[in-house]
Amino acid sequence: MTDYPEFASLIVSELPESGVITCTSPSNIALVKYWGKRPVQIPENASISFTLDNCKTTTGLHYKKRNVAGDNFDFDLFFEGKPKPDFKPKIQSFFERTYKYLPFLKEYTFTIKTTNTFPHSSGIASSASGMSALSYCLMQLEQSINPNISEAEILRKSSFLARLGSGSACRSIQGPVTVWGKHPDIKGSNDAYAVPFPFSIHQNFDNYQDTILLIDKEEKQVSSTVGHDLMHGHPFAAKRFEQASGNIVLLKEILQSGDLDDFVRVVESEALTLHAMMMTSLPYFILMKPNTLSVIQKIWEYRNATGSKVCFTLDAGANVHVLYPDSEKNQVLRFITSELVAYCQNGQYICDKIGWGAKKM
Repeated sequence: MTDYPEFASLIVSELPESGVITCTSPSNIALVKYWGKRPVQIPENASISFTLDNCKTTTGLHYKKRNVAGDNFDFDLFFEGKPKPDFKPKIQSFFERTYKYLPFLKEYTFTIKTTNTFPHSSGIASSASGMSALSYCLMQLEQSINPNISEAEILRKSSFLARLGSGSACRSIQGPVTVWGKHPDIKGSNDAYAVPFPFSIHQNFDNYQDTILLIDKEEKQVSSTVGHDLMHGHPFAAKRFEQASGNIVLLKEILQSGDLDDFVRVVESEALTLHAMMMTSLPYFILMKPNTLSVIQKIWEYRNATGSKVCFTLDAGANVHVLYPDSEKNQVLRFITSELVAYCQNGQYICDKIGWGAKKM
């Protein structure tokens, strides 16, 4: 595991005895997808994403100083008010990876209480919001230990820590558009943490809308971790990484120029490519459902008939993110409620938009 000495923890005051820190952090939706990674949590290609606003995790970090620091991590986890033992191995692994950067972790007993505003493991990036919220809480605790740490350092290290819990989580700390992964055309980009898109963003993308159609709220057929691993030895992996790099260049220009026709082309192509990689891996998976395809077809028909700039993107699941400019909000929502909601499980969907990242409550 690569060392990052710039993220070492400096303790300059006594450790607080106990307290509660509550933070929220949103999910994010990748426009250019990252699919495939190297140890530990290093992306094979750069990605760029919209930070969301309403789809978020709220995490309360209850901490109490132990009488004697232990050799192990001491924590309990509650999700939606109930113990969640199957989440504990992921947190254990996260603490093991981050301990060298947060050496106070073994000094405390933690109770982590977390809730989501959206269904867990359903194709909305719950690990992204969850791990970024926890990381941001831990950095608030570090700030109480080292008051000299700057806000910029808190954001950067929060993203770095979040990546060690879930790769895409690093993109949720800031907004509205973030880039993760080293790319020659994006100044400051790197593999260790995400950075805000470093160029001016055209007003066409102000308050950009994302309505998430919950096609299937069951747990995903294949976890993201397994999906990423399938890129090792994938016959089309090298070409995919090359394509993603080229699409970063295109999207960099699109976000500055406001060209929504090109935005539609790049974003939909990326979504379909992600699923194509899963369909051509060994073992292979089809993550879309019949209703996913029906929604996509309906969006294409509506766009051709009206000239709308609405488009779709997908994560590694069946749900559809319907993206559209704020200027079209009323018209597209009418289209969604009249034509697309029928394809949602129990008619459920979430209205969201681009947001600004993690917050302390």
